[in-house]
Amino acid sequence: MKIKILVAFIILGMISCQNKDKTEKENVVEAIATDTIVKTVAGTADVSDAPVKDDKGVELIRKQLLVLLKTDLPALTKDDRFFYYSAFDLNNDKKDEYFVGFSNSYFCGSGGCSGFILNNDGSLINKFSVTDFPIYVTTSVTEKFYDLIVVSGGKFHLLKLKNGKYPSNPSVQEVVKEEASRESAKVLDIDGKKLEKYSF
Repeated sequence: MKIKILVAFIILGMISCQNKDKTEKENVVEAIATDTIVKTVAGTADVSDAPVKDDKGVELIRKQLLVLLKTDLPALTKDDRFFYYSAFDLNNDKKDEYFVGFSNSYFCGSGGCSGFILNNDGSLINKFSVTDFPIYVTTSVTEKFYDLIVVSGGKFHLLKLKNGKYPSNPSVQEVVKEEASRESAKVLDIDGKKLEKYSF
């Protein structure tokens, strides 16, 4: 506690020694900054008014999940009703698509987890099952969309778009060597990147 107070006084001293010819606006900004620093150092800062993260992707996904999981909703507990997501431009149209994944017992089993890939407007590209995260986005392209490598049953499977959809069950797709994933971008790296969890 003594160290915190000492740091606060040092910061105040440094600020007060600066140029005295500041405008009124600069003095107000300085006062707010000083107050924030002192309260943060002392542990008394009130962050309850901090703005909630504004993310149009999250709201879009929430709305779509309520539609896609309409029949599941009555069976879902509060703990089941959360998701993770990653945004990635799969077709180079300068608009991100959304990978949506889950990590709870309702959506996951011994074979892996379920999830979705949504277009930028929220419409469904794909539902997938028996998938372990992360998912790898390769540099190869089929039907203008990047191919994916998905781990299922401990094996790496290649998923290529066909008629506008990726295969929904990766475990029955072509097996590739793990090395194929090493040069690929990762999405839904739930454990590795500690993605934020959102409720729906």
